[in-house]
Amino acid sequence: MGKITMNTQSISNAMTIDVEDYFQVSAFENHIPRTAWDNMPCRVERNMERILNLLDEHQIKATFFTLGWIAERYPEMVRRMVDNGHELASHGWGHARVTDLTPTEFKNDIVRSKGLLEDISGQSIQGYRAPSFSINDHNLWALDCLAEAGYRYSSSIYPVRHDHYGMPDAPRFANFPRGEQGVLELPVTTVRLWGRNLPAGGGGYFRFWPYMVSKWFINRLNNAESRAAIFYFHPWEIDAEQPRQNGIKFKTRFRHYLNLSRMEGRLRTLIRDFKWNRMDKVFLSQEV
Repeated sequence: MGKITMNTQSISNAMTIDVEDYFQVSAFENHIPRTAWDNMPCRVERNMERILNLLDEHQIKATFFTLGWIAERYPEMVRRMVDNGHELASHGWGHARVTDLTPTEFKNDIVRSKGLLEDISGQSIQGYRAPSFSINDHNLWALDCLAEAGYRYSSSIYPVRHDHYGMPDAPRFANFPRGEQGVLELPVTTVRLWGRNLPAGGGGYFRFWPYMVSKWFINRLNNAESRAAIFYFHPWEIDAEQPRQNGIKFKTRFRHYLNLSRMEGRLRTLIRDFKWNRMDKVFLSQEV
């Protein structure tokens, strides 16, 4: 399988958003039960409005990995994504980690979410991202389920070492873990330094690192490795006014709330500093 080759002056990186609300994150699953979700004040619609306006302002198209649970309740928001030229992709139905599902449960989840998103948008859903990057070397059968369900690519294996997810020995770039008849895996960006993969593709790390570190990481990937970066964030990460949860552990509180008030400003800078596009436009048209 060949390497993706690109001119470093014209590399488009992939901008991705995992569309879920603050109370649906895996770190809160023992604090906010799923049975309480319908009673929680949703903020995803207002945060998505800000994100869509930001992308429109800079004429950027992105990929939105969207929960079925969210799409079912906010179909007009989903239609606006598609009408604005963005790619709609699946984040599963209710943010259940693949590690917590049987193969049958997982297949039901991805078929249900794909069907709803296609019904709302009128478009084929090609991409999937597992909640909390929960596909690893113990459940690669999930990739077979995705192929059988008609998905073309996944962005679900994060080649880093983390206490909640990760497959540090997995390939850092586009690959076919189950052979070329299976789905294409597109890992979130890492940079190889000091003998290990460092997370360089967004999320909490983007809020943790000083912005210049993230910029250096992506520049290194584009220029030294001639590769497109995959960046991700969540709508709740630009929402410093979201309801604060009490009784959670310090590490969870630190990770979730760190620098929320700075996130939108950093995103604006990131958008200006690099070229961005949808996942399918960046990768599916490339020879892998």
